[in-house]
Amino acid sequence: MSALALAMKKAGHTITGSDVGIYPPISTYLKASGVDYYTGWHPDRVLRSFSEGGKDGNLVVVGNVAGSTNPEWLYVQENKIPYKSYPEIIADFFVKENSIVCAGTYGKSTSTAILTWLFRELDYDPSYMFGGISLNDMSAAELTNGKYSILEGDEYKSSRWDNGPKFAHYSPTHLLLTSVVWDHADVYPTEESYVDAFANLLKNIPENGLVVLSAKVIHDEPQLAKLPKSKIVTYGKTEDNDYQYKNVITTKDGLSFDICNNSNIYSVTTNTIGDYMADNMTGCFALAHSMGIEPEKIIKHLASFKNIKRRLEKKYDANVTVFDDIAHSPKKAEAVLRSIKKIYKRHPERSPDEVQDIAEGSPTSLPRIFAVFEPNSGNRQPESIPGYDNAFVSSDEVIIPKLTRVKRDPNKPEPIDGVKLAEIISKTHDSVKYIWEDKELVDYLAKNTKKGDVIIFLGSHGFRGMISQLVSRLSM
Repeated sequence: MSALALAMKKAGHTITGSDVGIYPPISTYLKASGVDYYTGWHPDRVLRSFSEGGKDGNLVVVGNVAGSTNPEWLYVQENKIPYKSYPEIIADFFVKENSIVCAGTYGKSTSTAILTWLFRELDYDPSYMFGGISLNDMSAAELTNGKYSILEGDEYKSSRWDNGPKFAHYSPTHLLLTSVVWDHADVYPTEESYVDAFANLLKNIPENGLVVLSAKVIHDEPQLAKLPKSKIVTYGKTEDNDYQYKNVITTKDGLSFDICNNSNIYSVTTNTIGDYMADNMTGCFALAHSMGIEPEKIIKHLASFKNIKRRLEKKYDANVTVFDDIAHSPKKAEAVLRSIKKIYKRHPERSPDEVQDIAEGSPTSLPRIFAVFEPNSGNRQPESIPGYDNAFVSSDEVIIPKLTRVKRDPNKPEPIDGVKLAEIISKTHDSVKYIWEDKELVDYLAKNTKKGDVIIFLGSHGFRGMISQLVSRLSM
């Protein structure tokens, strides 16, 4: 919502807004851009803003978090003030004749940011939106007069009054589909209902459009590949894909890999870390190349892409390394931890000296990976329990913190609590702890980690300042 507010402000609109709390860095960006905001819910402020805006110039954008008893939301309804949801605003203002949408259970935010960077650097001047703060010099959303739009296609519900996915509003002509693995059990109570949302998306791609489809989707949900009327391009690890990535080398300093297309081989080197970035970048390469962009230009700008915050973001790197990642589902956590293990444990890509040093050390000298995990609301539902099996095997220890309070649907069972979650993960992992007190959790990590260990916080809620507290302790 803040990215949307900033983009609309930059496009010349007068913007005001409210939330229960607004904190840096978002509050800093809003203030610097001249966006008027306030904390709490004050219908009189809404009235004042609309009196100043004039009869025909007012519209309320209602976020998903606005509860049914929110005083401002009630005021808007009672006074018949025009309102729309976030994706409806995106559809009205951002979607262009060439609508590129990145969708999937995971990888969509990063892929959208990659494509946005490519198209901006190549002067396509796209309107765009992605969920996250870019480490490159670009905002998370921008409204332009170009003929292209690049949008993150979120499958979560559109609004309080519309349970359909956000991406249903974006009319894609070009679709990059990264993955389809059941998620958001609070919105999609069955796997079938989740997959159906993506099936409908694929069916609606126009015949003259393009679908770039991950091999993982074809493997997990093969029926989806039969639905598009448009051209389909595939990408993945194996030779039966139109675009294959191989020779992936991942280190603490970056990533390199090759992309094979027909008889051509293109080498990519980037400072971003995480072996799964080879998959994300290959999907983006496939889409851009299929749209006629020269490979050399794509490779150049892949190399300069710096990722977005909270995607294996390194917060501290000394005797112990601390990462922050938004991976809030067991599937996302599994992929991130697997990549971290490849980088920090013994593996073939290590230099000979590094392998020698570790091999000659005692077993206790091996680095350990500590995962602090907090799931989103959908992965606290009983239906999500099977997805936790073996999701944390790449970590040495899993810690569940006090879980952030989330809204509960009174018609559904109690969400899984921290104690229960630790018990669930313990079925396939022999070292899981639940630590309710934040200070105790920070103390535990500070006292029980040694040189070479890695701590990674996985979750979307921010961990209540524990990361900065831990970094302060470790740097003492």
